[in-house]
Amino acid sequence: MKVGVLGSGLMGKEAARDLAASEGVTSIGLADIDLERAQRVVDQLDSSKLTAFQVDASNEKELAEFMRQYDVIINALFYSFNEIVAKTAIQVGVNSVDLGGHIGHITDKVIEMHEDAEVAKVTLIPDLGVAPGMINILSGYGASKLDEVKSIKLYVGGIPVKPEPPLEYYHVFSMEGLFDHYTDPSLIIRNGIKQEIPSLSEVERLHFEKFGPLEAFHTSGGTSTLSHSYPHLETLEYKTIRYPGHAEKFKLLVDLNLTRNDYEIELNGQKIKPREVFLKVLDPIVELGEKDDAVLLRVVVSGIKDGSEASYQYEMATFKDRKHQVTAMARATANTISVVAQMIGNGTIDKKGVYPPEQIVPGDVYIQEMAKRGVVIKEMEMKEEAKVRS
Repeated sequence: MKVGVLGSGLMGKEAARDLAASEGVTSIGLADIDLERAQRVVDQLDSSKLTAFQVDASNEKELAEFMRQYDVIINALFYSFNEIVAKTAIQVGVNSVDLGGHIGHITDKVIEMHEDAEVAKVTLIPDLGVAPGMINILSGYGASKLDEVKSIKLYVGGIPVKPEPPLEYYHVFSMEGLFDHYTDPSLIIRNGIKQEIPSLSEVERLHFEKFGPLEAFHTSGGTSTLSHSYPHLETLEYKTIRYPGHAEKFKLLVDLNLTRNDYEIELNGQKIKPREVFLKVLDPIVELGEKDDAVLLRVVVSGIKDGSEASYQYEMATFKDRKHQVTAMARATANTISVVAQMIGNGTIDKKGVYPPEQIVPGDVYIQEMAKRGVVIKEMEMKEEAKVRS
């Protein structure tokens, strides 16, 4: 199969690395608005399958010319490009996957193209990162094993292996995005009712092997399309994992209006956003640099099976690839989008239209493929009589 990758940043580069190592992939085009940057990545990865292209993704004609050469497109660009890439994929008749983006309801706009994609006989799957992405696939897999799904609880965190003050955290994606997740309200389902509650709230303790005590708290955006795919859930929650004390520290910063995007003050006759100042101050403090990170994940899907209560739990702890200097977050994210793109290319996924990951990606195949890449997801079935608390 031929795969085109849009964007030669970290996720695009790591997706291209995985594609180059995959037997079923014959050629890979790596496109960027900056040809030199794309060429540098191609030179680093050193595979005869790879070719660099210069493409301005905001130019529909350029985008279409690049995309029509391939069987599947991996869109690793910023989420604001997801809509134009999806439209162009349908227009030129090429399958496409993206890393998601619920800010501004971008994913909803892609899913609305379902009928057009069906007519064009292409498959589009948005939201293929870790959260959303991996958690959706595992939620769908757990749900498929139950006769009735009642509860989905999700826990995800990218954290440093060795925490240091003041926040015991180093960022593995944009701090601006993190501020939004901490500031915007969180959508949950409780007692069968959709509701919004404050982010950074309802802190609970949890434990992962090798990590000792951790905490988890509500953050926005994580439940993605699950509330639509499973409208009859009694419980749906997404919580972010951090080291103990993190939520309390950030809650103070949120309460002081240091993270709000719609807040300005006047200082020495100039209007400034405290958020922008705070980002500048914080960035060097929370820079990951050469330090080791880990991605922790736990998905608990509960309901009824054969007349009894049952739960399926999926758990993962992924670490940095020191050999290639690839962060744990990049490994988990880029391998997810690459694996699913290849499932479309080789016919494992053959339904046409636009589907969120939980509705279309076969969980068993996904878990096997991720394990081959050193990202191990463990499954545990918990029956009523021996139920383990998450």
